[in-house]
Amino acid sequence: MSFTLIQQATPRLHRSELAVPGSNPGMFEKAAASAADVIFLDLEDAVAPDDKEQARKNIIQGLNDVDWGNKTMMIRINGLDTHYAYRDVIDVLENCPRLDMILIPKVGVPEDVYAIDMLVTQVEQYKKYEKKLGLELLIETALGMANVEAIAQSSPRVEAMSFGVADYAASTRARTVGIGGPHPDHGVLTDADEAANRQYHWGDPWHYALSRMMVACRAYGLRPIDGPFGDFSDPDGYKAAAKRGAVLGFEGKWAIHPSQIPLANEVFSPAAAEVEKAQRIVDAMKQAAKEGKGAVSLDGRLIDIASIRQAQALLDKAAQISG
Repeated sequence: MSFTLIQQATPRLHRSELAVPGSNPGMFEKAAASAADVIFLDLEDAVAPDDKEQARKNIIQGLNDVDWGNKTMMIRINGLDTHYAYRDVIDVLENCPRLDMILIPKVGVPEDVYAIDMLVTQVEQYKKYEKKLGLELLIETALGMANVEAIAQSSPRVEAMSFGVADYAASTRARTVGIGGPHPDHGVLTDADEAANRQYHWGDPWHYALSRMMVACRAYGLRPIDGPFGDFSDPDGYKAAAKRGAVLGFEGKWAIHPSQIPLANEVFSPAAAEVEKAQRIVDAMKQAAKEGKGAVSLDGRLIDIASIRQAQALLDKAAQISG
């Protein structure tokens, strides 16, 4: 490994992240009773301008009165280019010690994170909070993606990044037909066969953005989280998108509807067979170490020190899920 050691973010279970509008407090109890790992109470896109102040009051009351159990609780503040953002931070944080994290939308440069970090630090000092608030950053603009590596290093409070596909598509002027799904025009034709037939293969228009953000997160010890899938009437589409993220290395995915929570939890939880195989890999490598071997064969395949890192990461995740 590199001599440069990266501090890993605060470990949290983050398979599913449920979005709940702050303007609809009637949804708070249902969200608290759900199986979501992380909940963010929204003050930004899901709340109309005339409802912003009331939504803030709703969230303060909800964070204090509702039993959220052991869920990670977060608010999404308004954009730094609005006059709502500073009051979102100060009013909620000063009155809600239960809050765990803040989700910052449309982060474009590291200085955006610095601004919120400064406010949060001042509130914590004033209120004498012992718990340090974490930050999740929404990468949803071309500017944010261009600066994603620097943003990932912007503050020790940063724990995670989410990919905001809808605003990212708008920012990059992408042609889209939905939120988070594929596009029928994003594909390639194969060469013609002997009968002049050609096949059309769809591509993934979000692969580059997802991969780049994921690498920045993993390089600097953060959790990469995939964003929304807009069609909540399409569980198969959601699950396919979640699996794509899981294969790339993502830790979890947003749920914009309660029906998406169990899908995310399923996809981002290791299956029993995977856990059993990972344990066998760890056990085999321990035995190999006792015998002075750096690699060993298991089920007809070579496993080495890289294999044990992968297996141990999976076992750690399984242990985190089990409690």
